[in-house]
Amino acid sequence: MKENGYDELLARKLSPLRYRHSQGVASYAAELALKYKGDISKARLAGLLHDYARDLPEEKLLTLAEEAGLISCEVERRLPVLLHGPVGAYLIQRELGLNDKEILQAISRHTVGSPDMTLLDKIIYLADALEPGRLYPGVDVLRRLAEEDLDKALLKALESSISYVLAKGQLLHPATVEARNYLLLKGNN
Repeated sequence: MKENGYDELLARKLSPLRYRHSQGVASYAAELALKYKGDISKARLAGLLHDYARDLPEEKLLTLAEEAGLISCEVERRLPVLLHGPVGAYLIQRELGLNDKEILQAISRHTVGSPDMTLLDKIIYLADALEPGRLYPGVDVLRRLAEEDLDKALLKALESSISYVLAKGQLLHPATVEARNYLLLKGNN
């Protein structure tokens, strides 16, 4: 199925707001891939499909994650929305027959991050957080940073996410903390 075939599928599958967001992520991911010498077509496709499972009810996300053995920690059981990346990658492979491991991994990791993220993982994480439709305090600073240094932008985006979650009094996903620490340690070497 060509990208426009996926585009048509998503237009039917996602809410109009989520569909526009996915288009914005695809476009911004392609821009970042061009800037940082990544695979533009993979970035665009991963960006387009990254929220494939985002509109599923939490109970369904949890059931599918359990079925596929995707649950990595108790935080995911308590906050099933965090599973939409891994469940989305699982469903994309199962329902659409897309088997590109890089794309599937980037989709899986786009919500909470991971230590040792690949270029495509970083691009999709940042494109999701910074696409033009996102409006929150500090997003413009993060966008400027993404134009200068991908790792610094990723670190600041992870820290922004951690601050947001802490301010809401919610559980932090360990992968987000590990991703932040990994980048800090890598930067100090």
